[in-house]
Amino acid sequence: MNARSERTRGRLRQASHVRQLKKIRLFATDVDGVLTDGGMSYSDSGDQIKTFNVWDGLGLALLKNAGIVTAFITMDQTPLVSLRAARLGISEVHQGVSDKLSVLKALSLKYDLGFEEIAYMGDDVNDVPALQAVGFSATPANGRDPVRKRVRYVCKANGGEGAVREVADMILAAQGVALSTD
Repeated sequence: MNARSERTRGRLRQASHVRQLKKIRLFATDVDGVLTDGGMSYSDSGDQIKTFNVWDGLGLALLKNAGIVTAFITMDQTPLVSLRAARLGISEVHQGVSDKLSVLKALSLKYDLGFEEIAYMGDDVNDVPALQAVGFSATPANGRDPVRKRVRYVCKANGGEGAVREVADMILAAQGVALSTD
């Protein structure tokens, strides 16, 4: 494929993303591997430690401020996730979830949304059913190959390194929400 046709394909993909991103009213994300780098650290006393990226946190806050419902859906169950959600003002926190699609169905009913109005980010095979059901799906750059092959968008950033912010900025830009004051 020559450079000109590659640019054209890229513009068509981007236009398709913009049309879909304009519809988003709920943004849900997995935690480990998306909001974090997927690593799990433990202190000497056995306490679990996770590192969250401030860019991702601000991206979630910007979405929330724009009226978009934000949610965490994770298989893990830890007070750290609840703490991070509380600091960001996220009330939709679903932990210990193996069937993430069922949570998305419940959220769509709760907020009277169609799946085309939902964006979901995940990084591993347990996220695939949810990713395939929503209007816009994304994975960090380091998402697993089976996920990368099934999502609408593969981020430039890795999990825990601003991937959520990347998608948040895309949603906000598509919806005409200004990100800066200049």
